[in-house]
Amino acid sequence: MVSGPIALVLLVVAVVLIIFGTAKLQMNAFVVLIGVAFLYGLAVMMPLTEIVDRITGGFGGTLGAIGIVIICGTIIGTILEKTGAAISITQAILNVVGQKRAPLAMSFAGFVVSVPVFCDSGYVILTPLNKALSVQAKKSMAMMAVALGTGLHATHALVPPTPGPIAAAQELNADLGMVIMLGLLAALVSMFAGYLYATKVAGKYDLGTELEESYDDLKAKYGKLPGTMHSMLPLLLPLLLIVISSIAALPGRPFGEGGFYNLTRFLGAPATALIIGVFIALTLVPKKSQAEARSEWIGQGVKNAALILAITGAGGAFGRILQGSPMVAFISSSMEGLQIGLFLPFLIAVALKIAQGSGTVSIITTAAIMAPLVPIFGLNPVLTVLAIGSGAVVVSHANDSYFWVVTQFAGMPASMGYKLWTVATGIQGVASFLFVLILSIFM
Repeated sequence: MVSGPIALVLLVVAVVLIIFGTAKLQMNAFVVLIGVAFLYGLAVMMPLTEIVDRITGGFGGTLGAIGIVIICGTIIGTILEKTGAAISITQAILNVVGQKRAPLAMSFAGFVVSVPVFCDSGYVILTPLNKALSVQAKKSMAMMAVALGTGLHATHALVPPTPGPIAAAQELNADLGMVIMLGLLAALVSMFAGYLYATKVAGKYDLGTELEESYDDLKAKYGKLPGTMHSMLPLLLPLLLIVISSIAALPGRPFGEGGFYNLTRFLGAPATALIIGVFIALTLVPKKSQAEARSEWIGQGVKNAALILAITGAGGAFGRILQGSPMVAFISSSMEGLQIGLFLPFLIAVALKIAQGSGTVSIITTAAIMAPLVPIFGLNPVLTVLAIGSGAVVVSHANDSYFWVVTQFAGMPASMGYKLWTVATGIQGVASFLFVLILSIFM
């Protein structure tokens, strides 16, 4: 194979090719990642059979670990959307927070809904309610849009079982329960940073919202909404099971090592926990829609997962190729002990996010690059996942589809979107990263 320094230079070239292919040529990220994985393997003169074995092994190994989890997560999200459970959750939060603090309520609603539902879908689902509350509570729609959008954005990048964080956790061998627990805290910091920017800055702008349907009309469209706890259960129970499983596996085994330990580890395995969540979500479906839910809704959830699965597997393949390159040994010998810390994964994720737009692609690609480097720099895998997620939040602009979802559905001109939405995402990403740096002092 080539020397270590050349392999490192070729990695930079590979990253540039990924950015060029996804951002400039608008190619599907799956094709780009797989293609670059092959090219990098050839460029470093890896044995031909090893290239194929590493790519297929990395692809299959990644999907084998998290494929079921991602599919189940998208199915749960689809059911929450179709049954009006997302609206029910938002209503409950609004009842607690109060209509006078409608922006905070929508931030929290986005924070919760975006765990099982993709942030762009969540924004579309909650926008009619957001507009209705904007008029009813006499709040600027610009403020409400940024509050909701940043709430959704926070958990989407930091809390499994959304695809990016769970793929990064798998790639870096990070404990999923710890990623969930600390990710929720980091996402709260990110959400509040976005909320404060929404109220202090975005609230000064008026979009002149035209109300298409009232709050009561919106609720009537769904008919009888499911209860709040029932709506939350498909989301909360899987997360709780995964967290308990991680606690059970802590040094000292707080629950012992007998039958209860084995039960918690079984139920808290991500695949088990999420399939339980799917069956609980199906109990939300009214009788008249059960046949449709069993076929069309579940089918839609699986379709929604397909592209994410392909990109996630391709990221795993790229990561496996990098792990077998001379770059790893070179960095290990020449940079070991270098106090670069969590800034490296954060900045790589920021650069990829700004360059090609997709937060998920940014997370998956950065995790693939960092996988062989985490032990070299002595980084905590859990905090590395959160640093990557924070970087993937930073600066959503015109090459990010979510930028257009937020601005267009809010009736916000692109120029205003840069002032309000783009800046807000930059602030919330930096805020969560600073929180991760504080956590690193104690971990």
